[in-house]
Amino acid sequence: MTRRIAYCSPVNPIHSGISDYSEELLPYLGQYFDITLYLDPQLTPSNPAISQHLTVRSLAQLGADQHAHPYDAILYHMGNSPAHTHIWEAAQQTPGVVVLHDLVLHHFMLQYHAVHRHDSDTYLRLAETYYGENGRHIGQRMLRGIFDDAVFHMPLCQPVLEKAQLLISHSRYVADAAHIIAPQLATAVVPMGVPVLPIADASAWRTQLGLGADAFILASFGHVNPYKRVDQMLRTIRTLRQAGVNAHYIIVGSVSPAVSLPTLVRRTNTQGAVHVTGYVSASEFNAYVALSDICINLRHPTAGETSASLLRLLAAAKPTLITASGSFLEIPDTAAVHIPLDASERDMLSHTAYLLYRHPELRQRLAANARAYVEATHTLAQSAATYAQTLARHFGWDTPTPLRPALWDVTPVVHHPEKPLTPQPVIPPHRTTSASDTRHSDKLVPQANQRLSQLMTELHLSQPTDSAPS
Repeated sequence: MTRRIAYCSPVNPIHSGISDYSEELLPYLGQYFDITLYLDPQLTPSNPAISQHLTVRSLAQLGADQHAHPYDAILYHMGNSPAHTHIWEAAQQTPGVVVLHDLVLHHFMLQYHAVHRHDSDTYLRLAETYYGENGRHIGQRMLRGIFDDAVFHMPLCQPVLEKAQLLISHSRYVADAAHIIAPQLATAVVPMGVPVLPIADASAWRTQLGLGADAFILASFGHVNPYKRVDQMLRTIRTLRQAGVNAHYIIVGSVSPAVSLPTLVRRTNTQGAVHVTGYVSASEFNAYVALSDICINLRHPTAGETSASLLRLLAAAKPTLITASGSFLEIPDTAAVHIPLDASERDMLSHTAYLLYRHPELRQRLAANARAYVEATHTLAQSAATYAQTLARHFGWDTPTPLRPALWDVTPVVHHPEKPLTPQPVIPPHRTTSASDTRHSDKLVPQANQRLSQLMTELHLSQPTDSAPS
């Protein structure tokens, strides 16, 4: 018996990480189920494969469809953005399985009630109901545009959890937090799947950047907001350059107006070393991943999200520095380098980046471990199979087996980008940092060497005989 699934999610052209996620998962999930995709009214998918292989209907029709011919399961993908407005409304009317991409839905609830519904009173009432007088106070600040970090401890996801038949998350961190909030709700962890890119030769792209043959490139990916620790990264770039490293930091994506990047660049004296691409195509994204020496995925506070961009970096065999908090702690320390959030954060970033610069074998081992980790636990096929097993277990079905091949190919583009890679410096250089500019290396080297033993042990490598630069 083929099970029928209603799948509710944003897809492109809505710019959302969950849009990309669903477009990659759906062809694999479609191996197990007959899927009807429910979208916002008036939305037409930009990916022609979706309309070719799936039935597509409006979320406004879901309630009537379920009444007339009930689905075996309804999946609602919820995230902390306005892209989920109609999904949230449908889930309230016709309960189903909730796939919670962000534990914190506070910003969504604020937008939904205060902006979409023009009903600030309901938003404040919810904040007070779940978090008392302090919740109402924080809510009033949020309504005045004062985005308080306290909301990360007030997730306001209760209205979603209260209606759910089952909660699926992509991390144990979210599942455990949700269980505390809604102990009666069944939960399950399904690994997020990502495509595994072929390893690309990035030499031509690196030359195209014109940063120098010796450029050591650190890059972060995705929209930069105040929680992405950019200030700490710029201090790391400054430290590396003061030690004679031709270090450059490329931000692949857009930058929030709340991040005063030019001011941070001036304060850290990193003019000419910090570059921003703005929005990029898939082929450009893959090219920037390929040409990077180290990738950066820092964030604090966390909304409980599982980062698809991080998994893509690991799948591309990139040494990656991540924040040691939230779901990131579930990444093995052999597959990525965890940077603590305590007073050692700044030094750990600088020391680890310097060690990875000095010791290519560290980068190579991290790269191999990262890719092996994704191949073992986070492929799209593994994710779809776990979805099928989880739904079967919850609803009492026979365990589904694949009925057909993947509905369409989601292999990422790996050809050359359509246009030259031209990230723009935030502020042009006022001078050139040369390899002789090593006046601070005498301080960095012994401190970094203290970190070396720990890192080598984590990666199961023998200790080097020459750890410091000459």
